[in-house]
Amino acid sequence: MKAFSRAAGLAAALLLTASPLAAPAQTTTAAETPTTVSLSAFGDVKSTPDEATISLGVQSKAATAAQAMGENAESMNRVIAALKARGLPGKAIQTSNISLSAQYDYEQNQPPRLSGYLASNEVAITVDDLGKLGPTLDAVVGAGVNQISGISFGLKDSGAAEDAARLAAVKALRAKADLYAGATGYHVGRLLALNEGGPVTEPLRPVMMVRAMAAAPSPTPVAPGELTTRVDLSAIYELAR
Repeated sequence: MKAFSRAAGLAAALLLTASPLAAPAQTTTAAETPTTVSLSAFGDVKSTPDEATISLGVQSKAATAAQAMGENAESMNRVIAALKARGLPGKAIQTSNISLSAQYDYEQNQPPRLSGYLASNEVAITVDDLGKLGPTLDAVVGAGVNQISGISFGLKDSGAAEDAARLAAVKALRAKADLYAGATGYHVGRLLALNEGGPVTEPLRPVMMVRAMAAAPSPTPVAPGELTTRVDLSAIYELAR
């Protein structure tokens, strides 16, 4: 009998000790799991560009490397002087490439023959008055430029256009969320996450490369067109009944 009492007391102690560990774990039911929708949208705005960046340069060929570089330097100095005379500050003119290469003539069954040296100096300029861009290009061609390429248009301050594109993207996101919610019998609840892909500004149409070999008899026409600033967003909304 005593042995039975001791066994019963030990079993009760074990049950008391184990009871906190034996409590049932809380589980999330399907009803507690939020219903969400993941969406993406974009917003864009169009703007008139107010500045242009263009690459221009001088190529000079001579019998010796020193002569080619010397003639090229003289021509580029005249070009830079012409740019400054047109009102471009020094910070708007940046050297982008300087090169010197030997030139050869090739004839069948003959070894290559050195024909001279070609020196090249290129600068990138930024013009913040597009009305002056055509006359500026004509002026530098008259000063010795024989290469013009890679024109691109931009905005001095893109912040306003980017914010307008962001607002348009948010409206597009919410409209899409309302559409899906209404179609499935829900309404849009909390915004759980929002991610931006980053603003991108690009020309509405490509601008073709130009190559200038001599001074034009009339001002060079320039058509800046429009720029499109786009912002991509993705979001997660909670849906509720």
